[in-house]
Amino acid sequence: MLHKRLIMGTLLIAGLVLGLWLDEVVDGLALPGFLADLLGHETFPPGTVMFVIVIGLSFEAARELAAMLGRKGIAASARVSCGAALVGLLVSTFVPEAIEGTEAVAVVATAAAVVLFASMVFHSRRQSVEGVMAATGGTLLAFVYLGLMFGFLLAIRRHHEVWTVLWVLIVTKSCDIGAYFTGRAIGRHKLIPWLSPGKTWEGLAGGMVVASLVGAGGAWLLDRSGVVGGPGPLIGAFAGLLFANVGQAGDLMASMLKRDAGVKDSGTAVPGMGGLIDVLDSPLLVFPAAYWLLTLAS
Repeated sequence: MLHKRLIMGTLLIAGLVLGLWLDEVVDGLALPGFLADLLGHETFPPGTVMFVIVIGLSFEAARELAAMLGRKGIAASARVSCGAALVGLLVSTFVPEAIEGTEAVAVVATAAAVVLFASMVFHSRRQSVEGVMAATGGTLLAFVYLGLMFGFLLAIRRHHEVWTVLWVLIVTKSCDIGAYFTGRAIGRHKLIPWLSPGKTWEGLAGGMVVASLVGAGGAWLLDRSGVVGGPGPLIGAFAGLLFANVGQAGDLMASMLKRDAGVKDSGTAVPGMGGLIDVLDSPLLVFPAAYWLLTLAS
């Protein structure tokens, strides 16, 4: 299992770096005339390639979420879940650019209301109210969990260079790696045994140390490389501690969903690691924290 994880992890890292590199290459390229008129930009905005990738990831994760809800006897629709995630992604990505202040909040709230209403209509289409409440709750979960929270990743890219995004992801995952090996070596005291029996306090501490070191070292490299708006080493060390704790909370949150559904993994999309939600559980909750940390630090 560890062998498969290492191979798949290497492939995922290579794919991530390639995607981010393509995003940087496309950033600033001239848009075709009709698109420039439509979008009001002469060039591709930052995060164009990332936006396309994130849509695909959110769709697959929404499909997994709908399947887990189905295991609970909830008649969740994969199409509706994907649509809800897309709406959440769109409003969190484009609204802040076009609207400011209370109007931006109102647009996001209106989108949530539309998703709520549309889901209730869809799940009662057979003139039955059975399961509507639970299915609509699942739709709103997709809207927030796989839409709005993913949107923070794109917001980071919109205001920072692509390598800052890579730094956020590496720091977050470094905690998982540190926690795994520390827990296996010296883990004795269970963190939350009723939810995730394999996690220990020693593992969390090891993950925090590793993430803090990676955060500081990565921030130093960003600074030395001339990356604009990147965090300094001190902020990087603090970010490692923050991302470690928030990321572990995200991992536990996903564990809660999977345990409630009675499944070990969210899916089979990533061989050796389970589903996409299994891979994204930590970063999804870290993205909002990273956005606010970078915003306040800059």
